[in-house]
Amino acid sequence: MNLSRYRNSVLFVLLSVIWGSSFVAIEAGLRSFPPVLFAALRYDVASVVMLVVVAGLGIRRESYQWRPASRTDWLYVAIGGVFLFGFYLALVFTGQQYVTSGVSAVVLSLKPVVTPLFAVTLLPNERFGRFQIAGVLVALLGVVVVANPTSLGGGTVGVGLLFVAALVFAIASVLTQKIQTTLPVLTQQTWMMVVGALFLHATSAAIRGVPSVSPSPTALVSLAYLAFVASIVGYFVYFDLLEQIGASEANLVNYVVPVVATLFGWLLLGEPITENTILGFLVIVAGFILLKWATLKRGVVAARRPSRSLPGGSSSETVVVSGNVYYRR
Repeated sequence: MNLSRYRNSVLFVLLSVIWGSSFVAIEAGLRSFPPVLFAALRYDVASVVMLVVVAGLGIRRESYQWRPASRTDWLYVAIGGVFLFGFYLALVFTGQQYVTSGVSAVVLSLKPVVTPLFAVTLLPNERFGRFQIAGVLVALLGVVVVANPTSLGGGTVGVGLLFVAALVFAIASVLTQKIQTTLPVLTQQTWMMVVGALFLHATSAAIRGVPSVSPSPTALVSLAYLAFVASIVGYFVYFDLLEQIGASEANLVNYVVPVVATLFGWLLLGEPITENTILGFLVIVAGFILLKWATLKRGVVAARRPSRSLPGGSSSETVVVSGNVYYRR
């Protein structure tokens, strides 16, 4: 059997399991750690390891840019670090105090849907057709279903915080796309982690001061898993998939992660799987399909005509925002 045939499929499943189970690890760790401090500690560990890796690449290859060198580089890293790794994760970890792992993952699966809203506003030559508008509206309806506003409570507050987190991620993704930088992707992510960890520590101190924490063994295992497996191994697998299969296919992991998170939360933590969670997820996926209808249709045509450009390729008719490919109209 030629295992190399299945390499990308195995990596895709592995990434789905790693990132899906990370929501369960967050849930377990939140029982001991304050949410913002927990997020900061996660990236303390991960950023140190990643810095060693990129510095080593810089030593081995003189041409490799292992740190920001210009004002533009630092601006790029600062925006990404503060918003994508800082503010975003502060909201995610805080919001997940009120909801299950599955609900958290389902709401955050909205990120690829709301990102085009800001791409249309902030990037040139972007337009929305009727399918895209319908897709966003349907996906937003899915979040309402998950939140279940008919029974207001902590769960609705948690969904609200996670929804804001998805919006923050989308805005920051588009803003960083507008900045031209020559930094390698690994260097970008590493220094964003560093900036994000510093931001999270400052935010945690501003909210709670310096808390006294006595983490349980389970919380420490959760922290180690998030730092080493979810952050480091997960990102390396993701970058490999981006190179092998492209952004369009690699980012479909966003719609497998909620399923994994829900199942792991049920198996490991005994979290309930509600009808609202399942229905809301299906509605969000339906919105994503509507949003990507033109891309999916072109993908089918391209598959039938191999000589033509595939979606996500180097065509001047596409734009990539945080790994998501959108067509210019």
